[in-house]
Amino acid sequence: MPEAKSCGFLIVRGKPVRDFLLMRHADRWDLPKGHVDPGESEMQCAWRELQEETGISAEDIDVIDGFRFTTHYQVRSKRDGRPIDKMLVVFLARLKRDVRVEATEHGGYQWFAWQPPHKIQVRTIDPLLAAVEEFLRVREGEAPAAPSQRQTPQEGRPPES
Repeated sequence: MPEAKSCGFLIVRGKPVRDFLLMRHADRWDLPKGHVDPGESEMQCAWRELQEETGISAEDIDVIDGFRFTTHYQVRSKRDGRPIDKMLVVFLARLKRDVRVEATEHGGYQWFAWQPPHKIQVRTIDPLLAAVEEFLRVREGEAPAAPSQRQTPQEGRPPES
C-alpha cells in the first residue's frame, strides 16, 4: 500500500498555555501541515508548511524541544480513491508575540482555549492535544490555565456545533 508523510506544528500561546491554533478545512479543524517534499527533513517541512499556510515565520515562534508526536492512519488518494497509509509528525511551538495569521490554504482559523480534555477531532487532534497536555505537565510543570486566564476563540470562523 502506498505511504505518505505529513509534518506540521501545533502552535500555542502563553505560558502556561492559554490557547492553540487550528485551521479550518471544509469539513474539519486541522493543523498547519503538509506533505514532505523530496530531500526535505520533517522539521523543514513543518517550517515551510507553517509559513505557507499561516504566514507565521520562524522568528515568531520558539520550538519546544523534546516534543515529537506521531500517528498513523489511512486516507484515500484524491486521484484514484485507493487507500494510503499516512504518517503524521507534529512538533510543538510557542508563539513569541502576537502575529497576524493569514489563512492562505484554509477557510479560516481559530485560537481554541486550552481546556483539556479536548474533543475536536478524534483521529489526530484529540490524541495530539492529550500528548501535549502530558508533555507540558511532566516536562514543564504546566497546569491548564485558570478560567480567568482563558481566552475565547479569536478570529477565523467560530467553532461549529
